[in-house]
Amino acid sequence: MTESPHIITQPDDTTLLVRIKVVPNASRTKIVGRLGDRIKIAVAAPPEAGKANKQIIALLAKTLKLPKKQIEIDTGHTQPQKTIRINTLTPATAHDLLKSHLKTK
Repeated sequence: MTESPHIITQPDDTTLLVRIKVVPNASRTKIVGRLGDRIKIAVAAPPEAGKANKQIIALLAKTLKLPKKQIEIDTGHTQPQKTIRINTLTPATAHDLLKSHLKTK
């Protein structure tokens, strides 16, 4: 976890908080990489009616191999900077699943 100390935090034994920066209206939905103390995520959906937020959750669920119900937006529902709450995943597992995406961009 030394590679990304501010991106992923663990407030308790069963919860992770992941800081992200979202770029809506992208050509495709993907994890772009590390951007400072956040993970940059591009989504094809526009930032309206929760469409971009749904794509973020779907992408993270697929990447982290978790059900969507275990991932929720904790803060920043209407902002590009968000904190995502992930339940029942350890920091080491999250880091392993995300590490190929965490190169600085």
